[in-house]
Amino acid sequence: MSLLSKLFGKSEQKPAEPVMYEGFAITPQPMKEGHVYRLSAIIEKDGQSHHLIRADTLPSVEAAHEAAIEKAKQVIDQQGARMF
Repeated sequence: MSLLSKLFGKSEQKPAEPVMYEGFAITPQPMKEGHVYRLSAIIEKDGQSHHLIRADTLPSVEAAHEAAIEKAKQVIDQQGARMF
């Protein structure tokens, strides 16, 4: 982590690769809040997108990625294309 990133709190996390599920692309985008990460993801299909944000916070970016993918799959199973 660079000195400027440490001073200004910018994280250097790489963008996550999308995960395909039932024809939807799920891209985890955890939001850093202090020392934890808020669960967040983009769900896309056919040029439409939905930004999924939940109150859940997790201690690591990896845990937030995994939880975002699982939550997005649940939303897709429950709502499908109606989420758009």
